[in-house]
Formats: sequence, structure tokens, C-alpha cells
Amino acid sequence: MSDVARAAEALRAGRLVILPTETVYGLAADAGNAEAVAMIYEAKGRPSFNPLIAHVFDVVEARRVAAFDERAERLAEAFWPGPLTLVLPVRTDGGVCDLARAGLDTVAVRVPAHPVARQVLEAFGGPIVAPSANRSGRPSPTTFADALAETGLAAAAALDGGPCEVGLESTVVSLLDRPRLLRPGAVTRDQIEGLIGPLSEAEADARRSPGRLAAHYAPDAPVRINVERPAVDEAFIAFGDTPVATPFNLSPSGDLKEAAARLFTLLRQADATRPACIAVAPVPDEGLGEAINDRLRRAAGAVG
Repeated sequence: MSDVARAAEALRAGRLVILPTETVYGLAADAGNAEAVAMIYEAKGRPSFNPLIAHVFDVVEARRVAAFDERAERLAEAFWPGPLTLVLPVRTDGGVCDLARAGLDTVAVRVPAHPVARQVLEAFGGPIVAPSANRSGRPSPTTFADALAETGLAAAAALDGGPCEVGLESTVVSLLDRPRLLRPGAVTRDQIEGLIGPLSEAEADARRSPGRLAAHYAPDAPVRINVERPAVDEAFIAFGDTPVATPFNLSPSGDLKEAAARLFTLLRQADATRPACIAVAPVPDEGLGEAINDRLRRAAGAVG
């Protein structure tokens, strides 16, 4: 039996699977099995009011899970498979249980691009919830080793898909009325607005999105952001050319895509040195930088 077939069999049996995606590694379960979903919450220590994303194989399956409008169709055509999640009205017979939706009448859904994730989804034949495979509040794993270290003991199967290409969780957009950006990510605001018009930001909808708790993504050490000159007892994560000597640099060339892919790995590596604090250099707040800064503010507990 192949690793993919073994993973699909484990999901059908109500077990958990560590699954690679292009964004981060996920801890996956059958989206329709409430007991399996509860195992995810238990393994992650995740608050039960935080909804999970339903991952599906294609847009045809997504339409079975959620009610699509013209805006959703346009975004799906442009960005799926890929790192974009849409929050839409749920179809009650769509196979995503109430617990996975945190009791809401909406569902977060996306079509991942990673070939291993797609093979598992095709073999399983239904929606899978797969939040990041870290313990809740910890940096998301972007390598197989980190995923195993975080929640490997809870998984019946684990698939190694190599380092995650994107390295940040998916962009989340609500299309319940006015389009709203609930979580920035690799699909940028400008790309989305180019297709469906202006995005607003409404904290009233934040509970509908995964990963929106203020202290999410936090390492053990406290985090300071927008730091030009770190203290001697701080681990410094640089960005671009820097006169400060440090083994941690999100991107020496100042490339935001490289910085996004390395963000969580460097937070982990810096945290492993047991510093008094982790200091992070300023990152431009444009394009992909908006998503990077969102994660850094949450790591620093600066979003409430």
C-alpha cells in the first residue's frame, strides 16, 4: 500500500494524518467526522471557537461544501489550486461537521496546490480539515521534521512533502456580503481587489477565520518587532542587508517571497537558542509583507 493510500485509509478510519500543503504542514482529519475533528482540537490544544478550513480536491467539490456566488467563482478560477481560502455560506449536506465550523453557518474552504495533498484528497474523496500541525499558539511548521516534533505523536500517518513553498497560511477572504480580508497571505490584497473590487476589514467577522487569535504564532521567547538595533541578549531576525551580525535573516536580498517561506522556520531556530527575547527587523508592509507583518504582530501579541 502506498503512503497516500495509507493516509486516505487512516482518514476514513477517523484517524489523524500529517499532510504537506504549499502553505504549511497540516494535521488532517475527515471534515465530516466530529470525533476525528475533536482529536485535532485535543492534539493542538486549539480553542473550539476557532473554525477550521475544509480542504477539497477541486471547485466542483467546493461547490458541494459551500454556496458560491459570482465573486467566489471568479476568485476560484484565478487562484485555485492555491493559497486562498474563501468564507462562504455552508451547505448543510456538504460534509463539514458543525464542530469543524465552530458552530457557524459559514464554512472556510480552499483547494490546495501541493501535489501530495491533492493525491490524498483525491484518494479520500471528500473534504478534509487540516489546520497547521503545530500546538495551538506555536509557530506553524513548514518542514516535515517540525510537524512531527509538534503533533507527530497524534498522527496515524505522516507524509513528507519537503519544505513548504509558500510558508504562510492561506489568505482568507469572507464573501458573506461585502468582501472582507480576514487574514492576509500569499494571494495579496491587490490581486484580489483586481478581480472583485475593494476589500474591507471587519473585526466582527474575525471569528469566522482560522488563525485570528491575538497571540497566535508565538514562540516561547517574547517577540519584539520593527527593531533596528537589537539588545545583546536578544536573538535578532534580520531582513535584507544588515550591519548587525546574526545567523537569522528572512531574506538577505530583501525578497518578500523568500522571507515568507522562511518566517516560521527562523522563529523556531531563534527560539531554540533560548534568548531573552526575539527581535525582528522591520519588513515592508506591502504585498506579501502585509501577511508577514500580520504573523509577526500576532507572535508579539500586538493584535487584539
